[in-house]
Amino acid sequence: MNFKQSKRIRIFGKILFVLYIVFIIYFLIFSDWYGRTGEMQEYRYNLVLFREIRRFWNYRDQVGLFAMFTNLFGNVIIFMPFGFFMPMASKYRSCFSAVFYSFGLSLCVETFQLLTKVGSFDVDDLLLNTVGGLAGYVIFAVCAVIRSRYVNKEKTGHRRR
Repeated sequence: MNFKQSKRIRIFGKILFVLYIVFIIYFLIFSDWYGRTGEMQEYRYNLVLFREIRRFWNYRDQVGLFAMFTNLFGNVIIFMPFGFFMPMASKYRSCFSAVFYSFGLSLCVETFQLLTKVGSFDVDDLLLNTVGGLAGYVIFAVCAVIRSRYVNKEKTGHRRR
């Protein structure tokens, strides 16, 4: 892969990253699908780690599998693209950076939800979103290793001809 192709991939990654950020802000703050239709009268928050996770798991029969899946796995899945695209679009490519910025974005979203009363601040969401960012980074790292092996094989294959 030459420099020009590498630069195109990086630009493509930056475009996808910006589109993802716009999507996540809309989805987590303004989406009607997630019950964000109006402002609540009071502040809602959970500061006890694993409280909501345990509640959704223990009452999965009452709240339904969809609600349980959305709360537990949806928070992980929605941040996986962040962990994948962030190192692709940024010069910060370490696992620590992906985890740090995933936590930071999640903290911003949760704080915004609390202050505007358009959702609730939940430390369990912070944890699950950060795990999602980490999972996305792991997928990015695996793809980077596979890509580098492919590029190295391609380079050595060209020399043999």
